[in-house]
Amino acid sequence: RKQVQSLDNYEDHFEEILYRPFDKRYIFYHSSLIERTRQEVMCHMLEKENLGLITHKREELDIPWSHALITSCITEHGALSTKTTNYHFPLYLYQVKENTRRSSATIMMVFDEQAKYYVCKPNIDAMLYEELHKAFKKKPTPEDILYYIYGIFYSNTYREKYAVFLKIDFPRVPFTSDYELFKQIGKFGKQLAELHLLKSERLNKSIARFQGAGENDRIEKVQYNETDQRIYINQEKYFEGIPPAVWNYHIGGYQVCNKWLKDRKGRLLSLAEIEVYCKIITAIHFTIKIHKEIDPIYENAENSILIV
Repeated sequence: RKQVQSLDNYEDHFEEILYRPFDKRYIFYHSSLIERTRQEVMCHMLEKENLGLITHKREELDIPWSHALITSCITEHGALSTKTTNYHFPLYLYQVKENTRRSSATIMMVFDEQAKYYVCKPNIDAMLYEELHKAFKKKPTPEDILYYIYGIFYSNTYREKYAVFLKIDFPRVPFTSDYELFKQIGKFGKQLAELHLLKSERLNKSIARFQGAGENDRIEKVQYNETDQRIYINQEKYFEGIPPAVWNYHIGGYQVCNKWLKDRKGRLLSLAEIEVYCKIITAIHFTIKIHKEIDPIYENAENSILIV
């Protein structure tokens, strides 16, 4: 309490945090209240606009692997699972201020463990850039590489083929030597990223609608009716137009549509929250479609693997 009271700029410490898939909250991000701030990693999500990839090293639950999500803010350690801590990989590393400097050995890097800080440095190993440059005859951007990785992680073929390994270690990325395949998978990865950040134009027309009689918008009991394709929040109000595949869709250890509502049980849904939830349903709908579109391209990419 004394530390917080002594802060001249305490308002600057309120930050947006990804608590669960599609579920952003606000947190007072300061060591006086947070035991493990992981400032050496999260500082790169606070300095300027950035993207981060979160994933797991292992999964203790006996569930299919779906542990990859993109974020534009800091993340809670259980954002992907209640059983396993997720790892957060910023796309860019920003110069650390003197009073928050950390040993380079503690900095979470995607590939490059010995890189030094610059004003803004991609968090990607220089050797990977070099090998991709040789194969493609052109140098991809950091975003190109991130979107390619994201597209790979959302291939059902990839998830099934490497299911055993994905349970016990970090996901490995098979980079293709074919530039056109690289761009095609990256295109899908970018579409997925925009959907999962709720920034895609596809979300402007929702597949879901909030319906029902009366004025009771309180979440009392979440129930899904597969026949009517409705998610009821109480006896009168419901979201309709939700296919079973969307309702059952998981990211990490969470059934997204169910988890988002259950975490708000007892609360009145605001108009803004209703709009966000309809966007989440729509984002999952298009994610499932992209899963199927990536698979045949991924299979071609597997036949042209670049050894890095």
